[in-house]
Amino acid sequence: MTTFTNVLYQVESETGILTLTVNRPDKLNALNAATIQEIRAAVEQAQQDPAVRGIILTGSGEKSFVAGADIAELTQLDEAAARRAAEQGQQAFRLIEESRKPVIAAVNGFALGGGCELAMACHLRIAADNARFGQPEVNLGLLPGYGGTQRLTQLIGKGKAIELLLTADMIKAEEALRLGLVNHVVPQAELLSFTRQLLQRILTKAPIAVGLCLDAVNAYFDKDRDGYQAEAESFGRCFTSADFREGTSAFLEKRTAAFTGK
Repeated sequence: MTTFTNVLYQVESETGILTLTVNRPDKLNALNAATIQEIRAAVEQAQQDPAVRGIILTGSGEKSFVAGADIAELTQLDEAAARRAAEQGQQAFRLIEESRKPVIAAVNGFALGGGCELAMACHLRIAADNARFGQPEVNLGLLPGYGGTQRLTQLIGKGKAIELLLTADMIKAEEALRLGLVNHVVPQAELLSFTRQLLQRILTKAPIAVGLCLDAVNAYFDKDRDGYQAEAESFGRCFTSADFREGTSAFLEKRTAAFTGK
């Protein structure tokens, strides 16, 4: 198992929940290249780890989820290096989005720039009431580079996404909820427990079906795939699973299903 420096990788054996924590509190958990690569490696490891059934992604402390990119590092890049950095960030965040194991962001404070992009790559977002969201890159003469222009538009619509991108406005958690950027807002003290309870509910469902639901939704946004065809193929695939047989038997027998992910 890989040892990480800038992220904490903690698996609860009894639930199968991995809590992945960006751990650079002295930098408000800002993303440098090393941290992005560690996040990628951790997500890849989680996909192969049979002990992991679902992932909570959060930041250390109560002030910041991820406050953005490491600006000092960015100033050292030239055009070619900046393009590579953007591509590497996009690849890492795409792994989160394409995970067949559910990933929920527990946004415990500032989620700005790359932090907002990281949260948007997760399947669901739960915000503490002190959370703040924004894409302030135009203040630096930049635009989001890790998929922010695309996912923000998908989540809240073109008009409002353009407004937030061009004004660099920072919005509060309740506004993010109204816009559909987050799924729930809860008190800071309840953030992790609420997120864990939500994930545990999801983990009572058939794992193969959950993963295929995520894939089918992603197919809608993939120009190279037909989302309806992906859905139909996955629907058929479910009929070959032991979980389908267990789920339908449990329904007919009026009992709780015991899914195995097979």
